[in-house]
Parts: sequence; C-alpha cells; structure tokens
Amino acid sequence: MLAIGLTGGIGSGKTLVSDYFAELGAPIIDTDIIARELVAPGQPALSEIAATFGTDILTPDGSLDRRALRQLIFDQPDKRKQLEMIIHPRIREQVKNRLRMLNAPWSIIVIPLLLESKQQDLVQRILLVDAPAELQVSRTVMRDNVDPDEVEKIIASQTTRQSRLDAADDIIVNDGSLDQLRQQVEKMYQFYNQLTDSCQSR
Repeated sequence: MLAIGLTGGIGSGKTLVSDYFAELGAPIIDTDIIARELVAPGQPALSEIAATFGTDILTPDGSLDRRALRQLIFDQPDKRKQLEMIIHPRIREQVKNRLRMLNAPWSIIVIPLLLESKQQDLVQRILLVDAPAELQVSRTVMRDNVDPDEVEKIIASQTTRQSRLDAADDIIVNDGSLDQLRQQVEKMYQFYNQLTDSCQSR
C-alpha cells in the first residue's frame, strides 16, 4: 500500500482536505484522532502523562486539559520531549496496526507535525497543504477563539513553510475558495489512483 503523509502548518486546512479525501473514498488515518483516543480517561498514556506532569493538567472529571498541557510544554522543550516520548511511540504503533488492517491501494495518514516529529519513515509520499501565514493566523483565530500572538508563536515553533515545501512530493495550495480546494483534492485523488494503478500493472 502507498501511504501518503498529509501535513501542513496550523490553520492550513488539513482537516478540510482530509475530509474531502474521505468523501471521495480514500482511507484516512488521522494521528490527531489517535492521539485523542490514547489520552482518553482510563487509558495508560493519560495516567503516564499525569504522573509526569502532575494532576494540574487534568480537568475535574479526570480528562486531559489540553490547554493547560499546551501552556505547560510550549516554552519548555524538555517537557515537550517528555510528552512526545509518551505519545509518539503509541501513535506509531496504532498507525502501523491500522495500515495492516486496510485493504486499499493507497491511504492518507494525517500527521500535522510530520517533519517536526521526524516520522517520514511511516509514509512513501508527503502531501503538503500550504497556506500563507496571514491566512493561517486568521483561520486559527476564528476557529479557536485565541489571540493572534498565540497563533504566531505556534507558527514560529513549527518547521518553516519553506522546509515543508522542500520536503513535499505533492502540494495543495489552500488560499482560495472551498470549491477551488475541493477541485485540487479531486485532482490529487485521481493522481494517486493513477499512480497506484501504474505501479500495480508493472
């Protein structure tokens, strides 16, 4: 199976693109969804996170307080590394298990921090959803109701736009209308079908 890593900066439109692919029939493995499942109440990863960072990162009902955790690790690379060591191996295991269960010529694996987490070995191609920084900020502010400065700090903490462009095999530019975005996804969907058809016919 051809595994395609879908990535992009915050507010670039990764979820929308993956939703369009799903509507067309592409299998989707979303590492954000996997991560949320792994830190649900009662899961070993949540217990390990609470033991490492303290119960202040839990809500009164025992769920993970994502905002509190994000604030705790944002400016502390050592703490971020600790969190990654708890979560990333579990995510990788889940991705590999779900890939083995799929019966399809290709699939999309949504990995927002693909380059930052150095997980390129999980995929054979990288599909980048690209957008100008000003659009990333405005979309995230509207979506999450956060301060623009906070979004700009997140963008600055991620790999650069140019680094993503350099690493990408395929690019979808999300700086226009939803119709334009959907058209790009449809073209890419057909391209991946043709790519896998040609490989299988050899």
